[in-house]
Amino acid sequence: MERSNLTQPLVRGTCFALFAYDVAPYIDLAVCEERILTAKHRQTVRKRRGLEYFEYRPTPLRVTEQTSTVSVAGHESRGSVDLVFYDFGAVTVSFAIPFRCSFSELIAFGDELYDDENLSAAARQSLERVLGLLDGSGFKVADVVEDYIVFQIEDLEPHLSPAELLTKHGNEIAQLLRAETEPLSEQETADALLGRIAFGSSDLTLIDWNAAVLIGEDIEDILTVIEFANVQLLEMRYLDRQLDEALEESYALVSRVPRNRRSALRFHHHDVERVARLQVDGAILFERVTNALKVFGEEYMGRVYTLTARRLRLSDWDTSAMRKLATLDTIYSKLTDRAATQRLEFLEWIIVFLIALSIVLSFI
Repeated sequence: MERSNLTQPLVRGTCFALFAYDVAPYIDLAVCEERILTAKHRQTVRKRRGLEYFEYRPTPLRVTEQTSTVSVAGHESRGSVDLVFYDFGAVTVSFAIPFRCSFSELIAFGDELYDDENLSAAARQSLERVLGLLDGSGFKVADVVEDYIVFQIEDLEPHLSPAELLTKHGNEIAQLLRAETEPLSEQETADALLGRIAFGSSDLTLIDWNAAVLIGEDIEDILTVIEFANVQLLEMRYLDRQLDEALEESYALVSRVPRNRRSALRFHHHDVERVARLQVDGAILFERVTNALKVFGEEYMGRVYTLTARRLRLSDWDTSAMRKLATLDTIYSKLTDRAATQRLEFLEWIIVFLIALSIVLSFI
């Protein structure tokens, strides 16, 4: 490829396009592995990347499917796609797209990548094909999708160290992170480059809300952290939507007025059970997502995860989920109090009736 700008170096690397989906409340990974292996299809199955610093419970299942290439702005994806199944009901579909171009061409590629419908459609089709092999497992793809782009820069021509690259082409990297074709302001550029971390002098990781730029060759660990954090963001968004629906239903139950006392007892019993079920479902999903991954034995990977979680604002979603779960708990308490009050009133009326009956019977 000819260089469009002689002042810009040629950039060589790989773009990873990640798409996260929610497909079920729970996935039995052992059953999935068995059914895919016996399907004799175009997939190969193996356990998730065996990284010594990550403790998944249980280990996610990775499926590599041979598929047609997808073209985005003149760049062809590899002829395979990776699907990673998590037991708490999420699946990540990832494409790898090699590139070798100037920074201006890479920025244009990134801009088209974010709105490319062919790539998202191909991800959905690959997911549905693999789910089709698991017929009878009760999968349903939710309409909430979380995508993320990771640009791995392996080398530059002429060669530049990560520090030199950031000094000379920090503006272009910021545009790449924000998917903007026009130059950014100094404040926006500084904010885009704020989330950075490095282990040595030959590597650099920059993480933002929509994308990340990884400079170096050994990125598997970091890519795994980013991939999982993106899945967490998806599940937090999905949980937030479920909790909103649960709160609306709970508000409707609280405001419902029964026709008489007899129906009130029946309604309150049903309402309490329904709100309790909504509480349990939300709490189980919340715990599965937040406790699925443990990073241990490696301080740097823990810092990478902390940085990624901060840039994706996972703590904000966590706080929102906790607040809504607390609201559900308050509604449950009010409903149980109301039900207890109704039962006491009903018992009081029974006692009054029995006293009146005994008085009448004494005269008779």
